[in-house]
Amino acid sequence: MPAAPPTPATEDQLPTATLAKPIVVFENVSVTFDVKPVLNNISFTVREGETRIILGPAGCGKSVLLKLANGLLKPDFGTITVLDNQVSSMREVDLFKLRERIGMVFQESALFDSLSVEDNVAYRLHEDLVPEAEAHRRVLEVLRFVELDQVISKFPSELSGGMRRRVSIARAIINKPDLILYDSPTGGLDPITSTTIVELILKQRDVSNTTSLLITHRLQDAFTLAMNRYNQQTGAMEPIPNHGIDDRTRFLVLNEGEIVFDGTTMQLVKSTDPWLRDYLS
Repeated sequence: MPAAPPTPATEDQLPTATLAKPIVVFENVSVTFDVKPVLNNISFTVREGETRIILGPAGCGKSVLLKLANGLLKPDFGTITVLDNQVSSMREVDLFKLRERIGMVFQESALFDSLSVEDNVAYRLHEDLVPEAEAHRRVLEVLRFVELDQVISKFPSELSGGMRRRVSIARAIINKPDLILYDSPTGGLDPITSTTIVELILKQRDVSNTTSLLITHRLQDAFTLAMNRYNQQTGAMEPIPNHGIDDRTRFLVLNEGEIVFDGTTMQLVKSTDPWLRDYLS
């Protein structure tokens, strides 16, 4: 059985970052598929400017959690509030409007094979009838951010897996979202390419201060995000001085559909819970 989650800190024990405005709130959320519980009584809060890294074994409900946050699934029980909207009870037409404020990066990139990189990234802008010249300018801006403006006219089939993932990030940030959901953004990539993607996620975090939920199967990626920062002067990722840790990056660990850990990086690495220690080893 999963271990009980740690006792939450009182408000006066929390760092200032955790007292910011709630962006994503799950309250007693449960989901069952074909009589099998997938998530059981899940409750947590992600606050403005925070990066919440979601860890756990395969099949523990991580991707389901992101789909719930985006309103793609409805919970059987409980409430989900995203950007002050209760997505667990919203009409589909209202969810479409809310999703304009949410960027989504899929594990397999989910690009349209028949569209160029420019048209893939500009997809939402075209739906919103943004003038062509303005759309082109904004596409160039985000492609430069992910260092891929040179492939603007290419098609997904002409790109490597890592490049497709970077195009997916560009598409997710084209509207300057208030929330980004990353579903295993380094999944299936080699270690060097994975590091490039992590650097982009870290850059987005530190330059735009965008709230995000991020699923990863790679503990190395998780701790890289927690222990590094983006230096805007050098344009590169670097360790936080004095072995520092980014206090806006926190962890949520799931196992068998339940939360077994919700807290800071230091609380995670210092946990004495046997299951957590085995999982992190």
